[in-house]
Amino acid sequence: MHDLKTNFGIFRDLCKSFLQPYLNKHDNFKNYRHHPKMCDLDIIALSLCQEAMSIDSENFFWSKLKNDYNKDFPDLIHLTRYNTRKKNLAEFTHRCNQRLAEDLSSGENIFLIDSIPIPVCKNARANRLKVCCENFESSPDKGYSAINRQYYTGYKLHLVTSIEGVSVSYDITKASVHDIHFLNDVKYSGLNNATLIGDGAYISSECKIDLFETCKITLAAPAKKSQLNQPIFPFTFKKSRKRIETLFSQLCDQMMLKRNYAKTFLGLSIRILSKITAVTALQMINRNSGRPLNRLKHALAT
Repeated sequence: MHDLKTNFGIFRDLCKSFLQPYLNKHDNFKNYRHHPKMCDLDIIALSLCQEAMSIDSENFFWSKLKNDYNKDFPDLIHLTRYNTRKKNLAEFTHRCNQRLAEDLSSGENIFLIDSIPIPVCKNARANRLKVCCENFESSPDKGYSAINRQYYTGYKLHLVTSIEGVSVSYDITKASVHDIHFLNDVKYSGLNNATLIGDGAYISSECKIDLFETCKITLAAPAKKSQLNQPIFPFTFKKSRKRIETLFSQLCDQMMLKRNYAKTFLGLSIRILSKITAVTALQMINRNSGRPLNRLKHALAT
């Protein structure tokens, strides 16, 4: 279960089966003038393996590979070079997640939408924060967490999942951006003729009409107490919404979503993409093994 080499082989085989159309004979996505010591497929598989094994420190992960698995990974490159190539291969990591999600959620027409706070520092350090502040457009800001009932400094992860918890679309925004603005991105996510279930933060008659006219997406959200003569929110929708809340708990627990040591917004977004893709890959491993889809901690058990 904790054999890093075995787990790496599982993720490598899975990624290769879904990314085969983009790979050349050297398992690279690009034609390099000089073949790199470590192929592109290994870079992506290693990043997913690291997140799935709940290793949140890349320095610790790399030192473990060098000291304990030096014979199993003879072509290991420098950590700085690994991080650079992982960022350059983000497009193919995203494609891997898309293809896995399409396979797992094919035929479904009911989806869930929600967001979760991603703080990058304590409130006491917010005034002297330098992490992820390289650009104003992507720098963190202050927002309010309704779950914790307090303000925080950082970002929001917006997620759309299938009724079984498979991630089909996501975005990262500043903490101050309201959840309802993510509905504009949903129109371009590829969803059509579907029902989208959200919480009270997604109540908007304008967005509801726009989604239906554009993509035939029916937005369902519970009415506020102040709203009169509104249709009753079905109990089955309330029960189904627990699935995405459980997924957020798994992301925070096993994938350590809120423990990112990235210094730039690009690095942070790549780590979050790897975590989401690792969850989707574990769900696929469970399905192929005949296990319940969302028993993520059991996916790599022999």
